[in-house]
Amino acid sequence: MLEVRDLHSFYGEAHVIQGVSLDVGAGEIVALLGRNGMGKTTIIRSIMGLSPPQVRSGSIRWNGADLRGLPPHDIAGRKIAIVPQGRRLFPSLTVTEHLTMLKNARAKDGWTVDRVFGIFPRLAERRHHRGGQLSGGERQMLAIGRALMIDPQLVLMDEPSEGLAPVMVQHLEEIILSLKKDGLSILLVEQNLYSALAVADRVYVLDTGKIVHESPAKDLLSDPNRLFGYLGVH
Repeated sequence: MLEVRDLHSFYGEAHVIQGVSLDVGAGEIVALLGRNGMGKTTIIRSIMGLSPPQVRSGSIRWNGADLRGLPPHDIAGRKIAIVPQGRRLFPSLTVTEHLTMLKNARAKDGWTVDRVFGIFPRLAERRHHRGGQLSGGERQMLAIGRALMIDPQLVLMDEPSEGLAPVMVQHLEEIILSLKKDGLSILLVEQNLYSALAVADRVYVLDTGKIVHESPAKDLLSDPNRLFGYLGVH
């Protein structure tokens, strides 16, 4: 579904992404791993058409159509959603307002407010609380729920476990796997190696703007030299 080929992205004259190619298939969870500062978020922003960075060459194709040069709202309109790093909620809007800004509360097709509350009961309890009043785990639930309200086929998740307690990370893994069962494709950027490998079908490892490893997720765990060399994990 998603095909990135020979992608080169820049911040000014800084050549951050240097010839990255990757794929995400239908109903597949693909994890993009790497140390801090390797360019993972830059790839997510490049796919979503966010500026910066500037994509200077390469192709980003979605179901055969080229996304390069399209504004972010057009890309979202093609059923690609993003759960950004840091959640990016509106502190003054309630939980319900975050969800209904993208779809009428009375909508009955696809993802609805009630369906989001069904997988995140805690949000239902906090529906009248504002974004600034939520805990870290609740903010992450809301960021995912907001993304689902555009009825996506692909969700880009950037560091969803960041700052979460272990019990919330486990709950997040269960949610990601349930979304896969619903047929969603997910490109997952994660610092939490073991959380990513618990849900991913395949992994790419990014090092200084280049893909240095690609394999089924289970194979990476059996290669301690790569784990330590690229991710600093013993």
